[in-house]
Amino acid sequence: MTSPKIAIIMGSTRPGRNGEAVAKWVYDHASKRADASFELLDLHDYHLPLFDEGLPAFRQYQHDHTRTWSEKIDGFDGYVFVTPEYNHGVPGALKNAIDYLYQEWNNKAAAFVSYGHEGGARAVEHFRATMVELQIATVRGQVMFRFETDFENWTNFRPSSRHEEALAGQLDQLVTWSRALRTVRDQSVQ
Repeated sequence: MTSPKIAIIMGSTRPGRNGEAVAKWVYDHASKRADASFELLDLHDYHLPLFDEGLPAFRQYQHDHTRTWSEKIDGFDGYVFVTPEYNHGVPGALKNAIDYLYQEWNNKAAAFVSYGHEGGARAVEHFRATMVELQIATVRGQVMFRFETDFENWTNFRPSSRHEEALAGQLDQLVTWSRALRTVRDQSVQ
C-alpha cells in the first residue's frame, strides 16, 4: 500500500497573512516523515471566485477553476487545514473553497493547525461541524498558536518548541486515519 498523500492547505488569502509562515512550519516538519507524502497548497493560487457552481454534490462542474480545484483535492487522502480565526470562524476564502466540492472530500481525514488571539480554537470548533457534513473524519489533536505567545510583535512567527511534539502526535493520528479511510473509499466504489 502506498503511503497517504496529505495536503497542507493555507486557509487565508489575505495580504500580509501570518498563515504562510505557519503552513510552511507545518510542511517543514511534516515533510521529514517517511509514512506519508505532504504537499503545501495555497488557496490564493486557485483563484476561486465566490461560489459559482450549481451541482457540486454530483461533480457536475461548469467552470475550469472548479475542475482544477476538484482534480487537485481529489488526489489526497487527508488534509491539514491551516486556518486563522476571523470573527470566531474560518476565513470566507477557506469556507468558499470547501463548499466548491463535496465528493472529493468524502471519507478522508483532516487535522487543524490554527492561530489567532485564542489560538484559533473557535474557528476550528466551527469548522469541525462543516467537516462532519462533508464526511471527513477529524482527528482529535489540534495545534494552536496564539498571537500573544507565538508571534513576535504579532506578525513574526516564533513558535515554541512544545508545538513540535503536538504536531507530531497530530500527524500520527492523521496518517493513520488517512490510511484507514482508503478502505472505506475503496468499498464505496465497488
